[in-house]
Amino acid sequence: MNYTLHQLKVFVEIVTKESITKAAEVLFLTQPAVSIQLKKFQDQFPLPLTEVIGRKLYVTDFGQEIALTAQKILDEVATIDHKTKVYQGKLAGKLKISIVSTGKYVMPYYISDFVNGHSGVDFSIDVTNKQNVVRDLEQNKIDFALVSVLPDHLSLEAIPLLKNSLYLVGGASREANRKTKVSTIFQDEPLLYREKGSATRNAMEAFIDGRNVSVTKKIELTSNEALKQAVIAGLGYSIMPMIGIKNALDAGNIKIIDYPGLPINTQWNIVWLKNKSLSPVAQAFVKHLEMDKDAITEKYFNWVNA
Repeated sequence: MNYTLHQLKVFVEIVTKESITKAAEVLFLTQPAVSIQLKKFQDQFPLPLTEVIGRKLYVTDFGQEIALTAQKILDEVATIDHKTKVYQGKLAGKLKISIVSTGKYVMPYYISDFVNGHSGVDFSIDVTNKQNVVRDLEQNKIDFALVSVLPDHLSLEAIPLLKNSLYLVGGASREANRKTKVSTIFQDEPLLYREKGSATRNAMEAFIDGRNVSVTKKIELTSNEALKQAVIAGLGYSIMPMIGIKNALDAGNIKIIDYPGLPINTQWNIVWLKNKSLSPVAQAFVKHLEMDKDAITEKYFNWVNA
């Protein structure tokens, strides 16, 4: 056996996400790079760790057992590293953050200076939908979550960051050739939705249902980026958060359509369980946000409230 810590980390993410593509996104690697590491790791075992049926990746029972052991090894290595840094007088530890998928356009800016200023701090960000974020909070699997709508059944502490506004949008070419009236877009045009469990989908469905509109054609996509590309390509119309489409708007690829009752305005919040005992690293991160969030918002997101 000659596997590396990097291979262990890659394999654990593949098992957690049950997808090479999603693991690559979390690890900030390309899909081919993750596939190569999985193959190198698999080559060291006489039994299969994963199998592909159809186009879906499944983890074998043996693979699940190896993943559990791999995670324990990674945890012990992290403990060694953190203890070394603590003895050196450095802030050390790990932050676990779960964010809704559109939050990937927000969260890196609020954590960057903190992580760069404390070399002993490691962090993991799980990019998923609101349903999974709320589940992680409920099960106390994470330190913090980034959400735009607070789950009202949980007792939470919250730090508001910036406004989140959702608009009716369409691709520039499709919008230039639209024959239907604005008032009948929801009935007459194809509508693009995020997957079930997404806060963006919930907001869109609530808005449409509140107007007793009968939608004729729905197309579902499982990420905000895929949804944006579908809008740009002219597949249909959607209600989307400004934070994820600004570049496409600036480039003229997407157009905002004025519609009564829009935009829908919510608030991005960092939240954590009120009765959670925060680690020293988590406490330091809260102080960082309380002190610097306004400056970060002004530096990177001054256009939000413009």
